[in-house]
Amino acid sequence: MYSRAIRTVGAVGLFALTGTLAGCGSSSQAAPLAKSGGSASAHPEWSKYTFTIGDNGGDGSQALAKITGAFADAPYKVRFARFTYGPPLVQAAASGDIDLGAVGDVPPITGAAKEYGFKIVSVNRSLTPSQSNENIIVPKGSKLKTLADLKGKKIAVPQGSSAHGLALNALKSAGLGPKDVHLVFLDPAAGATAFNTGKVDAWSIWNPQSAIAVKNGARILAKGLPPIDQTSSYYIAAQKSLGDPTKRAALTDVLQRLAREFAYAIRHEDTYAQALSEEEGIPSADAKASLKAFENRVTPIEKSDIAAEQKLADAFLEAGQITKKVDVPSITDNLLPAGYDSSKLKVAS
Repeated sequence: MYSRAIRTVGAVGLFALTGTLAGCGSSSQAAPLAKSGGSASAHPEWSKYTFTIGDNGGDGSQALAKITGAFADAPYKVRFARFTYGPPLVQAAASGDIDLGAVGDVPPITGAAKEYGFKIVSVNRSLTPSQSNENIIVPKGSKLKTLADLKGKKIAVPQGSSAHGLALNALKSAGLGPKDVHLVFLDPAAGATAFNTGKVDAWSIWNPQSAIAVKNGARILAKGLPPIDQTSSYYIAAQKSLGDPTKRAALTDVLQRLAREFAYAIRHEDTYAQALSEEEGIPSADAKASLKAFENRVTPIEKSDIAAEQKLADAFLEAGQITKKVDVPSITDNLLPAGYDSSKLKVAS
């Protein structure tokens, strides 16, 4: 595990910066992606850059970089910044404290409503779209059976997160709105405490927290699946990092290396579970239980993604959760070439 230093960046909150990775594999025993595409000699001008990658809640990217050596031959340096969920990561991208990071479907919307300077640059598409990555759950023994039963109840939800969007759309599907329930805005750690101590009646949250709660007796009231939720997430990048052509080209390489390490991980599930267990601080068995929900393929943004995000943005405005209309096309900027699909990459067996 890399050493970490904690600091505060404006209103973003606390996040951890790992040590810098540069020029060598982090493990002499395992670096299967080292020298996988080698751009060091081809792009010496990139050597002046250090890119900070936002790690959203322990998605495995940091540990996988260490295990696979994905950045071992990169001409630039990279480091990772840990966030507990998406909205602070978007704000950090806007302020330039990170260059690239993955978030759910809602943080780009709430960030754009606040006119943060960032762009959506690619999509993480679930390899198992029938598997929900987030759910609305109720405690063991709860008498709540349907979404309609949530009327007047307390629902814990991380504000501005994808789970916030799930809660709004799920309520709407039952003819309810935010004013019909008590949305209790809590970060994931505080939400877990409130849920486990009975201070809330339900919790809208993602894996592995959802999977662990269900393992311990909680029940899923609504799955985060279409039509009430997306199964895709999004990579965002700092707008100022995209504006310089040379830096933009290097950032594209960063994204492709990240995509490559995840392509390796889905073919080596024990390695992936190890990475998630390390980053989340959870038992390997719990990491494996939620693994399928983490397995994605990285692709360019398509018109259908923009339409889905626009629909969600309009729903947030209608529900009074944002005060400014968001034009999703204006915050998209594809970094990847047309047809790129990380699931088709050839990686070490």
